[in-house]
Amino acid sequence: MLIAILTDIHANREALTACLAHAKERNAQRFAFLGDLVGYGADPAWVVDTVMDYVGRGAFAVQGNHDVAVTQAASKHMNPQAREVVEWTRAQLNEQQLQFLDKLPLTQEHNNLLFVHATAAEPKSWEYITGTLEAVKSMHATRARITFVGHVHEPALYNLSPTGKVSSFVPTGDSSIPLGTQRRWLVLPGSVGQPRDGNPAACYALFDDTTNELVYFRVPYDYESAAAKIRAAGLPQSIGNRLEHGR
Repeated sequence: MLIAILTDIHANREALTACLAHAKERNAQRFAFLGDLVGYGADPAWVVDTVMDYVGRGAFAVQGNHDVAVTQAASKHMNPQAREVVEWTRAQLNEQQLQFLDKLPLTQEHNNLLFVHATAAEPKSWEYITGTLEAVKSMHATRARITFVGHVHEPALYNLSPTGKVSSFVPTGDSSIPLGTQRRWLVLPGSVGQPRDGNPAACYALFDDTTNELVYFRVPYDYESAAAKIRAAGLPQSIGNRLEHGR
């Protein structure tokens, strides 16, 4: 089965539309959404409705820290601009949409796969996996052979050998990577709605659980329109600027 892995959509309708179309063209059979459906972007209601529809048809979805902030309370560690968007977003969503975000699980498992927003080690701590130390901690916290993680907004891939050796690299995209069954893997597909690696193109990944092959993709989309919507909504201009620069 070919699974599309999408994370950190951040209410970016244009980016999600492009990635979903791209995945369908490649015959994705199932979808996994790794959290932060909302926050930053100007189309939270449309994004939540779209993911709700996919979940109703069998997609996986987990909760991210921005989803929690909108339905409960923003963390004291969240920056002022993000907090401003959280308050605005809350007012854009109806009760059904808010309940959907509030009831999302922190993790979901399928066969030997784990889906989580931040880390398998204390998922609600919202720890960022920015290096091998955090990656190994997360891999050791689950029995799953492959862990799919969002939150970082940059694509990366870590693996742990049977002898405990850790390797990592940044994938360049569009090339098939075999995930050997003797190793543990941690996959960061990058962000659909707000990439931060200097490339404004949306990121997502496809995983074939039959062949154990993983492919990262960069999908161009109309980020200028997405940024213009952010500014038109009266949200911080710098958030729109980030879309245009991928930072």
